[in-house]
Amino acid sequence: MIELVIAACLMTGECRETKLTFDAQDVSLMTCMTAGQGEIARWHNQHPAWTVKRWHCGVVRQSPQDF
Repeated sequence: MIELVIAACLMTGECRETKLTFDAQDVSLMTCMTAGQGEIARWHNQHPAWTVKRWHCGVVRQSPQDF
């Protein structure tokens, strides 16, 4: 699984991370990096009170219990 992690804050100072997850068979890390800005724009349109501070793509790490 590939995840797009968005770090965003409200004007009150409250911040949070939101993770959008994609199937690695459909989305590669490179695709996430290049298409991620469009996904972030869609997320921001749905959450206009939040300001995106940073974002990154990564591979979802599985815990040992998931094996």
